[in-house]
Amino acid sequence: MKPSEIRDKSFDELNKELASLREELFKLRFAHATNQLENPLKLKSVKRDIARVMTILRERELQGMKK
Repeated sequence: MKPSEIRDKSFDELNKELASLREELFKLRFAHATNQLENPLKLKSVKRDIARVMTILRERELQGMKK
């Protein structure tokens, strides 16, 4: 997911996206622990997407404080 795609979403959509990414990360960790995960790099990708979404949310929060 690209940052430009994330910035196009609304605050509520970002919160839903964050929740779904965290749920996906939980499932991937569980699959990895039971040796059922075929692509362990997917964990890294999901973690980075979570960080991107959280960064955009924080940017918007800080912009709201300045105004």
